[in-house]
Amino acid sequence: MNEIAALFRRLSHGVYVIGVADGERRSAFTAAWVTQASFDPLLIVVSVNPQNASYDILRAGRAFTVNVLEHGQTELARRFGTSSSRDHDKLAGVSWHAGGNGAPVLDDAPAYFECEVQDRHPAGDHELVVGGVVGGRLLDPDAAPMLYAETGDMDGSSALFG
Repeated sequence: MNEIAALFRRLSHGVYVIGVADGERRSAFTAAWVTQASFDPLLIVVSVNPQNASYDILRAGRAFTVNVLEHGQTELARRFGTSSSRDHDKLAGVSWHAGGNGAPVLDDAPAYFECEVQDRHPAGDHELVVGGVVGGRLLDPDAAPMLYAETGDMDGSSALFG
């Protein structure tokens, strides 16, 4: 791993599975660039690669969930973090239910937020999606959130730093 990649691994942030829905179409992907952006109104920002197979569903349906992953749920992060074709169902074989906005909530997530897209902004090779929080639950208050450093080079990002 080069020095810049190692430096970026020092940024503290969690790992999440973003569930998306548009009518009956549903999918999910792993994201680490998620942050609260406002208290009033409650807003969350997710950085999404528009090349992601789930992006079209997110853009069309304007509904998403942020499933907080727990320390040790590396395989779940890997499952949703791998690239796939637009017809591959990453949710197959995973226990989940539709949230109030229709987007997938993972049954093994210790917490989740339900959001509706408020705005989108280009940001280099990604897009910042601003979501208004419309619901959510804390299911396991004792769970320690997974941190990005725990994923190693799962996302292959070390090859992207120049």
